[in-house]
Amino acid sequence: MRAVTFLGNRKLELAQFPDPTPGPGEVVLDIKASGMCGSDLKFYRASGGASSLGLGKVSGPIIAGHEPCGVVAAVGAGVPEKVAQVGDRVMVHHYHGCGVCEHCVTGWSQMCVEGSTVYGATGHGAHAPHMKVPAHTLVPLPEPLSFAAGAAISCGTGTAFGALRRMNLSGRDTVAIVGQGPVGLSATQLAAEMGARVIALDVSEERLARAKEFGADVLVNPRSNDPVGAIKEVTHGRGAHTTLDTSGSPEGRITAVRSARAWGTVCFVGEGGNVTIDVSPDMLRKQLTIIGSWTFSKVGQAECAQFIADRGIKVDDLFTHRWKLDQAEEAYRLFDQQTSGKGVFLM
Repeated sequence: MRAVTFLGNRKLELAQFPDPTPGPGEVVLDIKASGMCGSDLKFYRASGGASSLGLGKVSGPIIAGHEPCGVVAAVGAGVPEKVAQVGDRVMVHHYHGCGVCEHCVTGWSQMCVEGSTVYGATGHGAHAPHMKVPAHTLVPLPEPLSFAAGAAISCGTGTAFGALRRMNLSGRDTVAIVGQGPVGLSATQLAAEMGARVIALDVSEERLARAKEFGADVLVNPRSNDPVGAIKEVTHGRGAHTTLDTSGSPEGRITAVRSARAWGTVCFVGEGGNVTIDVSPDMLRKQLTIIGSWTFSKVGQAECAQFIADRGIKVDDLFTHRWKLDQAEEAYRLFDQQTSGKGVFLM
């Protein structure tokens, strides 16, 4: 089969790989949709692949893509029928750990004490016609949801849901969401469905317009406004109850901190980089709670999917571009500009 591999320095290749065969405890999926995530750009841009980013050693080319969704095509020995059967519609929790530590047994394989495999980075991912994974990584895809929606939930949308849950967001809250890329836009859509008042921030007017369509009540462009002042202006001078930074930029993070009200909660999900906080005025004297949220558990992924299915949330609207695998070079060249919406490969 032909599959996408990242060569680094903004280059990729459609390389030949053997069709996978499931071993004991494993399944092979026919991939139906494989989402493009902002995290993929780290590997696309890096000079030395996953190993240069501190994610562990890899040998040989790795198939890209960590938002898998598809249908079980083959089942290995020892997999119970209630876990996987041929024809099941499934997502994948895109990490694999030891399976027995305190984190793995609660569905947080990415926090495995022995270290974890990250599909699409240190293990073969989903930018391919087929993918082999341990059966215990499968998460059922509710019948009302498309394969593309399942791919989004498998990382970007699931990450947004996990952060909102960590923040204990409720319909009483005003939440400011910094960054309206795929994760931020998912957070806007989900927070609006949860009943919160949403303030969306982004430097792109195009992305702000999409945020409005996805349920944002207030739009703020930090390039044309004092973002902290703008948020306080629409919250009676107090700031937002909760703030979420999805940008990963120092400016976005400090905006999230300074626009939160006293006793508020700030959550960071954007990876990498730094932020400098003036501890007393920014944090201590506001009794602020600052948390980090790293993707989601296997249980949280299933909860996110069911939440979306039960409410008929139009996650498919996140996608502005749908691609074939043989269009991967064009797809990532466009995605690298970070001006478009979310992309997905459909098989």
